[in-house]
Amino acid sequence: MTRNDEVAALLEEFAMRLDAQGVDYKPRAYERAAESIRDHTVDIEALAAEGTDAVAEIDDVGDAISSKVVEYLETGEIAELEELRAELPVEIDALTRVEGVGPRTVGQLYEELGVQTLDDLEATAEAGEIQDLRGFGEKTEQNILDGIPFAREAHERQLLGEARPRGERVRTYLADHDAVSRCELAGSIRRWKPTIGDVDVLVGSDNPEAVIDAFTDYPDASAVIEAGSTKASIRVGAVRVDVRVVAPEEFGAALQYFTGSKDHNVAVRNRALDRGLKINEYGVFDVSALADDRQEHQRAGERVGGETETEMYEAVSMAWVPPELREDRGEVAAAAGEELPALVEPEDLRGDLHTHTEWSDGDNTVAEMVAAAADFGHEYVCLTDHATGPGMVGGVGLSDAEIRDQRAEIRAAEDEADIDVLAGIEANIDADGAISVGDDVLAELDLIVASPHADLDGDGTDRLAAAARHPEVDIIGHPTGRQLNQREGMDVDIERLGAVAAEHGTALEINANPNRLDLAGRLVQRAVEQGATVAVNTDAHRPSSYDFARYGVHVARRGWAEPDDVLNAWPIAEVRSFLS
Repeated sequence: MTRNDEVAALLEEFAMRLDAQGVDYKPRAYERAAESIRDHTVDIEALAAEGTDAVAEIDDVGDAISSKVVEYLETGEIAELEELRAELPVEIDALTRVEGVGPRTVGQLYEELGVQTLDDLEATAEAGEIQDLRGFGEKTEQNILDGIPFAREAHERQLLGEARPRGERVRTYLADHDAVSRCELAGSIRRWKPTIGDVDVLVGSDNPEAVIDAFTDYPDASAVIEAGSTKASIRVGAVRVDVRVVAPEEFGAALQYFTGSKDHNVAVRNRALDRGLKINEYGVFDVSALADDRQEHQRAGERVGGETETEMYEAVSMAWVPPELREDRGEVAAAAGEELPALVEPEDLRGDLHTHTEWSDGDNTVAEMVAAAADFGHEYVCLTDHATGPGMVGGVGLSDAEIRDQRAEIRAAEDEADIDVLAGIEANIDADGAISVGDDVLAELDLIVASPHADLDGDGTDRLAAAARHPEVDIIGHPTGRQLNQREGMDVDIERLGAVAAEHGTALEINANPNRLDLAGRLVQRAVEQGATVAVNTDAHRPSSYDFARYGVHVARRGWAEPDDVLNAWPIAEVRSFLS
């Protein structure tokens, strides 16, 4: 396991604290360095052991930042960051999770009102003190107050994209131990929920003591929270990891039980009760011949299944249910009636239809992004840099003339590529649903992603539906505009939007970036029921982001999507037909 995420998080905090003090330019340098370190394939700790020059070879990491990285990995802290924390003693990560509260707002609130925590922020807002500050007002104060509950919840949950890799590395570490017969992730992380509380790991073993000892000795554990005879918890970075050891013959029962969700398990348990069976973490038991008072014992009755999950479901006349579907949204009845969907798989994706280059806010050239797509295994890729329009700041976004210039470069790259290359653009949807690029320019491109980037609150159904009706728009990008743990995004009547999208041949995007995962699974399910097509895109700004595809596929699976429902699981000829 690498410490790249840990170091990146520190640099992001560095950037926010500099920004809070009104420093210009430097914060963005730290943000870009953090992005590059997080995406770098080599362990930052190994590079730091070679010295600052080795760290500085990472893109966007200069000598000053590389020296701070080495300082942290050698001493456990960065002196300059500690000084910034002392100068501004605030919970900056928690406060900036409140919609509308950026680093500079945090700095102002601390200087003028002494706000350090979410509790402080809530108290000052309730007292009406914020609205009197320069640049604020009664509406802003109320928006801040409304956003605090979401910020509190977000602060307690980790992004799947941060927690899942850590969980997978712990699983691999334990699975290699001689005392372990089976090992799987469980809980919400196995169901691929966008955010999770703790990482749950389930182990089958006849020697639980050896497993617990190995787990608490995990090399990258920052702390051992607790350790018992069959259960233990450690902290890995910002994530709590819990392990539970069970007998190998009860592994399937425990995996089914601890995967959840609670609502799914209740529905399965009720189905068992109707058949004179009892289902729990130890197995499925026939209790039909037992008195009621004896049925309460955990292992009472004849055990009829439990070594595998398949046995658990077969015992109650159900097909095995993929973990992503276990949310009590119709999967129990479908499994009983042999009507579960044949869900899309990661290997079904043939291309990516939403990517960025250095023409807007990406890090790489057109040729480099095309080559990386081919290396990833894609059969086609579409370059969709940002156009100018609402929500585009800092010079990001191409004018109509620049879009035409880039199109020529994309055509040239296509001539040299081994895969199909499409020329596209990510246009902006304004508050009324209009598109930020001229129709004549849109008509010259292969594919148009239209996305909302501003006014991302309230009901967005009308504006998204208007964009979906536009004859040149092919995909509605990250439709709600949500950013996990940062903003909730717009409300959307997904049945109405899905029906409009289906009627006008417009796909709805599942943005696979772990910070977005938008549309959410429950919305995908309802959109597909309306006949809408979805597209699983990474929104890649650098080659490493093509790896995000798996997160988007699992969102699609949570939405009951099959390969035929996913635009970029189709051959390129069918994609071009859809676009035309």
